[in-house]
Amino acid sequence: MFNFKEIASITLILFSIIDILGSLPIVIEIRKREGHIHSLKATIISGVLMILFLFMGNSILQLFGLDVASFAVAGAIIIFILALEMILDINLFKFDPHTSATGSVIPLAFPLISGAGTLTTILSLRAVYEVPNILVGIVVNLIFVFIVLKSSGYLEKKLGPQGFSVLRRVFGIILLAIAVKILKDNLLL
Repeated sequence: MFNFKEIASITLILFSIIDILGSLPIVIEIRKREGHIHSLKATIISGVLMILFLFMGNSILQLFGLDVASFAVAGAIIIFILALEMILDINLFKFDPHTSATGSVIPLAFPLISGAGTLTTILSLRAVYEVPNILVGIVVNLIFVFIVLKSSGYLEKKLGPQGFSVLRRVFGIILLAIAVKILKDNLLL
C-alpha cells in the first residue's frame, strides 16, 4: 500500500544522498571532457543497481551474518560522514578524470549516482519503510537525475558557483538530521 508521507520522506532522503545538484560540477567536467553525457544509460544503470540492492541486499547481509538494523546503523554513520563532507565543503571522494575509458556512464552511474552511500541508504530505508514506497522514491529520484543530467549545461549557467555551494550545504544539514533519525530508530530496537 502506498503512503504519500513515506514516499515524500524516501524521495527527500534519496535526493539528499544522491545529491545530483551537488555533483553537478563533476557532471559538467565529465560533459566537457567527453563532449556529451549518456544521460539515459547512466540513469538506467543507476536504477538497476539501486533496485537490485533493494531486493538482494538482505541476502548479501545474511551471507555475512549481519542484520538489517546493524547495516542501517552503519549506513547512518556513512550518511553522517557524507553530510559533514557537504557542510564542511571537504571532498572524501576523489574523482580522477583520466580513468574513464568507458565514456560518461561509469563515473556517473557508479559511483556518483548509485554509489556506496546511495546503496547503503536504500538498505537502511528498507529497515524503516515499505518496499513499494521505496521503489516510488527511487523512480522519482531517477527522473530528477535524468532531467539534471540532460540540462547540466543550462544549470551551469543559471546557478553559478555560489548557488551550488548553498545547495550543497542545505542538503548536508538535511542529511545530518536523517542520519540521526536512522541511528535513533535502529539503536532503540
